[in-house]
Amino acid sequence: MIRQTLLAACLLATALPAIAAPALAEDTPMSAAAFEAFVTGKTLSYSLAGQVFGTEVYKPDRKVIWAFTKEECREGYWYDKGPEICFVYEDPNDPQCWLFYTRADGMWARFVGDAADAPLSQVSPSQGPLSCAGPNVGA
Repeated sequence: MIRQTLLAACLLATALPAIAAPALAEDTPMSAAAFEAFVTGKTLSYSLAGQVFGTEVYKPDRKVIWAFTKEECREGYWYDKGPEICFVYEDPNDPQCWLFYTRADGMWARFVGDAADAPLSQVSPSQGPLSCAGPNVGA
């Protein structure tokens, strides 16, 4: 719900240019095994129309740490549900499920429940370590 709310706000707040990417009908989502092999040990940024909205650290055993830009970090984990990769964080929320795709121009993600023509989020290596705002910084 948190990610979906942020994405909706981003879409409403700015006029987004179309993202040049093939139609999803031609794509096959990554399997959980492929996703796990790709992300484990990495820190990846999620962006929409070139603007980073959050960063996630992928640890072994499907553990994660997520932070929206300039917000507190939230620990959690991910699991697969069919082709979906779902995230659950320490703050109470419903699972946040995504479909991930690899393409010649990188990794892309679509929030499950978004319209088929909604822009995809680009997933790319972070330009730095995860930056966590809030009371537990440095803890």
